[in-house]
Amino acid sequence: MIRTQPASVALARCIEKMQAAELPDVAIRSFARNFRQLEAGPSAGLVSEHDIVPAAGVTDLEMLSDDYTVIGAKALGQAVAIKLNGGLGTGMKLDHAKSLIRVKQNLSFLEIAVAQFRQQGRPLVLMNSFATNDETHAALQALSPHGLSEVYEFVQHQIPRIRQDNLLPVDWPADPALEWCPPGHGDLYAALLETGTLAKLRALGCRYAFISNIDNLGATLDPTILGFMAQHQIPFLMEVADRTPADRKGGHLAGNPHGGWLLRELAQCPAEEREAFQDIQQHRYFNTNNLWVDLDVLAQLLDDQQGILELSVIRNAKQTDPRDKNSPPVYQLETAAGSAIAVIPGAMPLRVPRTRFAPVKNTSDLLVVQSDVFNLTRDGKIVLNQRCQKPPRIQLDQRYYEAIADFEQRFPFGPPSLVGCEELVVEGDVLFGENVMCLGKVEVRNNTDEPLEITAGTVLQGRTPPGKST
Repeated sequence: MIRTQPASVALARCIEKMQAAELPDVAIRSFARNFRQLEAGPSAGLVSEHDIVPAAGVTDLEMLSDDYTVIGAKALGQAVAIKLNGGLGTGMKLDHAKSLIRVKQNLSFLEIAVAQFRQQGRPLVLMNSFATNDETHAALQALSPHGLSEVYEFVQHQIPRIRQDNLLPVDWPADPALEWCPPGHGDLYAALLETGTLAKLRALGCRYAFISNIDNLGATLDPTILGFMAQHQIPFLMEVADRTPADRKGGHLAGNPHGGWLLRELAQCPAEEREAFQDIQQHRYFNTNNLWVDLDVLAQLLDDQQGILELSVIRNAKQTDPRDKNSPPVYQLETAAGSAIAVIPGAMPLRVPRTRFAPVKNTSDLLVVQSDVFNLTRDGKIVLNQRCQKPPRIQLDQRYYEAIADFEQRFPFGPPSLVGCEELVVEGDVLFGENVMCLGKVEVRNNTDEPLEITAGTVLQGRTPPGKST
């Protein structure tokens, strides 16, 4: 039960903290708007099944004419890529920028992104957070001591984390950095404006921005999508893909009964409707977070709305210090960049193949991308091996493989060959030798306290060791 201070007191304390940190006015006003929604009660920001209709009539990229590819090739000179680079590798027990993880051929996400867009001759823009900015800048300097003229960086805003019991800004002297958080990637639009990056890009002749997470190696500037957007003057486009059981908890596309579209995240779903939210037959499409926006339209909207788009608020419950269960429970007030589909007139979704969505959220994902299932092309694209119809399902025991350091220790020679694998389940502590191959459905189960070693050159099929698992 939230025991709030009077609204003016709780919000005023948060604003005072933001002003003391010299945060810009637009960040403070945006936070205040979201905070007032939080104060409205536990149902504020929730989207019920009764408020939406299942998405239908979504245009399919694979059905578009080749004419759009020609149009997009001509419009490429007006395009720019924006990579969302605010995350830490906390899902893999890291406390540094996720984009610096070595993912393929000893290259990091950041290095692959630079190579992709350098090859296309287009600028690359990075939206960093206060947690990733210094490391990212240093990594770019290491790539080129004189700077990379085609790469632009800006830092998104930061906001106070709020105590769940009284909505006051949390105080944590043991690590003051934990008192703050980024306001989600929906902050992109206000940060583009406030930092002057939006004006700079438009001055460079950039009209169409392609936005994606830096850990999604399938996200590249696609001329067909660009041509479709340019030809029909679409102001905002969201790439969606078919949901599978693995996507049940991700944000899904829905229709607004009164017209238009919206994005619903799990945190916006009433608790009693979680099962319906995860029904992949009812809600068929998930948001890949590959987004396209007309920068001219965006600039006008931000001008009309004093720098703030009216995006849906997501109330994320966290612990102040995830390593300390006794630290105060807090809320992070966030918005999603994709929720702009509901507030930009004329916005639409586009169904794309799964190949445009190859994120790395954990070490199981990392193993697939590092393996022979995916190839890295000369122009920096990650493509599915021609011998694979789809990537295998990987399930690594989180007790031994969750952290990058533990993962690398158990794959000292790199990943096994997975090109002929449908599924790999590893339970227990297993050490993989050199040139191991997995075929079909593979289960490796070690129920002992000692590591199980898979010797070099082993071909794994079925259950290892054979027999019934316990």
